[in-house]
This record gives sequence, structure tokens and C-alpha cells, in this order.
Amino acid sequence: MVIARLASLAFGVALALSAVPALADELATRVEPNSQVPAGNRHYAATGFPDRIVASPAVDAARGFAVRWRTDGSVQAPLLEIAPADDTPGFGPITRITASSEPLQTENGLSHHHRADVSGLKPGTLYVYRVQGKDTWSAWNQLRTAGRADQPMTLLYFGDTQNKNLSHVTRVVRAAQKAAPDANLSLFAGDLVSGGYDADDSEWGEWFAATGWLAQETMLAPAIGNHEYFEEFEDTPQERRVMARHWPATFALPGNGAKGAEKSTYWFDYQGVRFAVLDGTSAMDLGTAQAQAQWLDGVLAANTQPWTIVVVHQPFYSPARGRHNPVLQEALLPVVRRHHVDLVLQGHDHTYGRRGEDGMATPQFVVSNASPKQYRLSKEALQTMSPVAEDTQLFQVLRIDPQRLHYEARTVTGKLYDAFELVRQADGSTKKVELEEGRIEPRRCLRPHAPTGRKDRCWE
Repeated sequence: MVIARLASLAFGVALALSAVPALADELATRVEPNSQVPAGNRHYAATGFPDRIVASPAVDAARGFAVRWRTDGSVQAPLLEIAPADDTPGFGPITRITASSEPLQTENGLSHHHRADVSGLKPGTLYVYRVQGKDTWSAWNQLRTAGRADQPMTLLYFGDTQNKNLSHVTRVVRAAQKAAPDANLSLFAGDLVSGGYDADDSEWGEWFAATGWLAQETMLAPAIGNHEYFEEFEDTPQERRVMARHWPATFALPGNGAKGAEKSTYWFDYQGVRFAVLDGTSAMDLGTAQAQAQWLDGVLAANTQPWTIVVVHQPFYSPARGRHNPVLQEALLPVVRRHHVDLVLQGHDHTYGRRGEDGMATPQFVVSNASPKQYRLSKEALQTMSPVAEDTQLFQVLRIDPQRLHYEARTVTGKLYDAFELVRQADGSTKKVELEEGRIEPRRCLRPHAPTGRKDRCWE
């Protein structure tokens, strides 16, 4: 009898909420905060078992990569073991590399973050590796090095993940993996977590839970976002932007960045593409725009790869209402144009938008969003970008060979939203081909305001 009454009550509540969408939105926001971890809970505290394992490309990703992982404070200088992958469980020969370790104190207690750099590998080769904890090891992970520049490759690109990583972003990552199981490289355009000093370690735990084995079995290259910074001495004359302590401890980046932004800018070559990753927050708020422009100019001038992709969190052309980034346009955009960058991948604005330069095939500028946090498009974006989207979680798949860069954006349920190709012509020029067949209709936000009442947002 009690169960029947509860079922009837639940049905009645569901029916009422379906009839009152605004109330449903409000209740959904009220009962589901940004993190699934209750206040004061230390579910993501470090232990002797290795976790938060993430591999990132070396400068020459055909011959090396680096790995970061985490344990509790009892583990110092653990080992990474690596061997060529084989069909037998008896791998060999095994190479052992001793990691460096650094402490990190968070709301979840003391943890040690370890880094091991692997070099001298063979291009296009599948390896297995595992990392050590306290009297234990991780699973064996499979990771393939980049192949030759003339071989085709597949990569994934995600805009901001940032909010509700465990509850809402998990399915985006899984959908991307299902759509492109052959992807060996993953790009993230910043704001991986929402953050907050002394309150973000659980968010990082949920980000790793959401990304799953993607972080371990593809080379993962993130751009830093403004939410990977925090405001020190906030609301005082000494207020300043400071890089969140998780960033350098979490990712094993190449360390070849611009002066003043060495920990957050970098470049690497991967199978025919030169990738340059910028730090828009440092450029705009910490005065490194000119240093990054000079660095980027040198990185692109020395490029010998067929394609060039730039990744940065804040867009050169913002699709969201009320957002403009003149510092990036003045200091860095001329460098991007001068070196004929093919593609610029961005985040930050929690919408989708793509545009090119007038009359030019390249660069193509893309802003995307994997997060449930959804902004609204500006009038300028509606006039200058196509396609655009609101209220939509997306992922992107890129397939690249020396003659063709194929790009597609898909919704979290797998629907094709945007697609085009950049094709190299016989004279070396590039032609852009729009691929409109199979695309769904443009999506706009149908809510008058976000569940919190903000009219400038669709969902948060």
C-alpha cells in the first residue's frame, strides 16, 4: 500500500512538473548542484591507489608523451612501466621510468602528483603503460604514438566542460568516444571545471570520472580557461588573477610556452598538424599578450607540417551576448592571419558559432560547448556566424590527412550539427567545402530565462 501511494505521488509530481516547465527547471537546479559530492564529503580524497591518470603529447608526439597521476602523500617518486603492446598478457620488454613528485594540499587533504616523461618511442606504435601507487599499480593502458605526417588521423575537440561534469558532461564524452573510436588525440578548450580556491578538488575528481579512459588512452591536450585561475585578494586593491594550483599539477604539458605563460602555453606536432595552445586569460588579464604573440609568431614561422590548429579558451570573435576580447584581436589575431592558420578552436562563450574571414577559406573560427551551462547568442553572431546554436551540448570530430581536413560537430545525442572540409588545392591554396547534407535545423533557446531567472542565459 505504501509503495503504491509513493508511486502515485511520484507520478503526480512528474505530471505536474511536465505541465510547468519553469517549475521543473527550478526544482532541477535546486536538487542538483554543480557537484554531486555533498558538502564536507571527501569522496575524491587521494589514496595509495593511483588515479587521475592523464597522458599528454610530447613536442614530437610520434616519439613521446608524458603522464601525470595522483596518489596520497605516502607515495614519492613512483614508477611508470611501458612496453610495446602485444596480444599476449606477457608484455615485454618493459621499460621503467621514475617519476617526479610534488605535493598538493586541498580540501580533500594532502595528495602527491607525479609526472613521468616517456621518449624514444616508435611512430604510429601502440604501447601499454601503467603507473605505480603504494604497493599497487594502475591498469595497463593502451596508447598509440602519432604516426607519420602523411597518414590520416582522427581527433576529438570539446568546448567547455566546466559544470556538472559527472552528471551532464559524462554522456558527451561517451558519445564522442562512440562516434570516433579511432581518435588518438583529444583537445579541450579550457574551463574544464568551474573551480574555486579550496573547493575545487572534488570538481577535478568529477572531471576525471567524466572523461574516464579518454584521458588515459588518448593524448589529451587542454587549453587553460579563466576558471583555471582564481581571484587572490578579491575585492581589495591587491586583487589579482592567480593560476589555480591544480593546473600545473594535473597535466604533463611540454613546457615550451611563451615567456610569462610557460605553464599554460605550449605547442606540439601530431601527425601532420602543428598545434599551438594559447592562454587567453593571461594575455588579457596578466599582460602577456605581446609575449604570446611573439612566441606564436615563432612557432608558426617554423612550422613544417601541412596543417596548423590554434587552441585558445576565449574566442577571437565572441558569439555570446555582451562579450568581446579586443586584446586577443589586437595582439594575436594578426599573427593567426599572417601565418594562414587553418583552424582556431575555442570555448568560453557556452554557445556554438563558426565563422571565417571575409572571402577566405581560412582561418575557420569555431566556438563550442560541452557543458550544460548555456548562454545566449548576440545579434552580431546571428549576422556573422553560421551555423550557430543555443541550448545544445556538442562534441567535435576532426579527420585529417595531408590533403583534407574534415570537421564535424555533433550534438550529445549524435545528430550532425555542422560539417565542412578544408581541401588543399594543387597550387597550395585551401578551398572550404560546406557539407550541409544530414545537418539538423539550427537550435535556439526556447526558455524566457534560465532556471535561476537570468534572462542572458538559457541554462546554468
